[in-house]
Amino acid sequence: MRFLLLIFIGFFMFGTLARANDQNFADWRADFMERAINKGFDAGLVKRTFGDLALDPEVLKRDGTQPEFTRTMADYLKGVLSEGRIAQGRKMLAQNAAVFEKISAFYHIPPEVLSAVWGLESAYGRIQGGFDVVRSLATLAHDGRRKDWAEGELFAVLQILTKGHASRDEMKGAWAGAMGQTQFLPSSYLAYAVDWDHDGHKDIWASSADALASTANYLSRNGWRANEPWGVEVELPEGFPYALAEDTVLSIGSWSVRSAVRADHAIWSMKEQGRPAWLLLPAGYKGPAFLVSKNFLVFKKYNNSTAYALGVGLLSEVLAGRTTVRAPWPVSTAPLSRTQIKALQAALNRSGLKAGKPDGIAGPNTRRALRSFQAANHLVPDGYLDRAVFEVIQKKLADQTDATAGDGQNGSKQNQ
Repeated sequence: MRFLLLIFIGFFMFGTLARANDQNFADWRADFMERAINKGFDAGLVKRTFGDLALDPEVLKRDGTQPEFTRTMADYLKGVLSEGRIAQGRKMLAQNAAVFEKISAFYHIPPEVLSAVWGLESAYGRIQGGFDVVRSLATLAHDGRRKDWAEGELFAVLQILTKGHASRDEMKGAWAGAMGQTQFLPSSYLAYAVDWDHDGHKDIWASSADALASTANYLSRNGWRANEPWGVEVELPEGFPYALAEDTVLSIGSWSVRSAVRADHAIWSMKEQGRPAWLLLPAGYKGPAFLVSKNFLVFKKYNNSTAYALGVGLLSEVLAGRTTVRAPWPVSTAPLSRTQIKALQAALNRSGLKAGKPDGIAGPNTRRALRSFQAANHLVPDGYLDRAVFEVIQKKLADQTDATAGDGQNGSKQNQ
């Protein structure tokens, strides 16, 4: 009987919380609609778009869950470069050769690059997502964690609808608001979408030509440099100054002076030697190394993930008929958990290194702090975090903490 009572109480409390959440959403919705109308959007359009919206529990679930990234870079890239994706990419390049050629000639973006983005974003248009983008963004706006961003995207939605670029029913996509064959947010749609087939509709959902041209426009206007590779694999000598990775911009000639050579052993031309490049070590000093250009950073503007950018770059190489990676990827255990990374970030912060807010994501600040720690402790300063490095750092930080505690105890005794 007691067990049944507890179940009843649980359902009652869950229902109460759900009703409260729905009411809070209704309050946010009413407030947002009023603000939208005050901004000059048509009242009827605002009411039709948002009047009957309800929270999407699946979006709340996905946004609130931060799954562990359980794949190494090598495993991730293995999926990116699967035989099926490559075969489909080649097929789509052949079937749409005329469209690719014209878009490439106009925007100066290689067809294989556009095909690689298309393949990663929606499996060449086959998997675009079935979420109601408006409902998803409204749910994220109400949730509060990304309120300003999500509301900005909702105002962009209203602009799209006002201008008649798309209908309300067309706006389907991924749970976080990206939509179409190459996954544009509403604000990106407004800024970069193109009616390439000239049918009066910037249709990134059903028209692959519009989607590809829109992506080419995005890359071009965000700084793509024509006739330059996104990156080149290199070989580095023993004793290389790995602390220069990621943050340091040098000419390829300067990297060459430091004995970085192309993995294919081709000779850099004089023009190439003058180009700026960054050193990328996606699996640390034990794995493949790349000198990447500004075009790699353009990939990251499209999706701010090193793994994604490298995936697009390498897939484009395969689709162009070139070799991808010559150096072997190191054998590695599963990546660290978010909890472990948070603990490490907090420890680095306590040691005086600025790893940023402990969030469980090993971003640029964490890698920068890690390189500083590695250099100060006679480790290879490549900024790469794996379990072996984690264990060494944990031990060193623990030893330092014990030593500090011991000094404090001795000092108190002397002061007594």
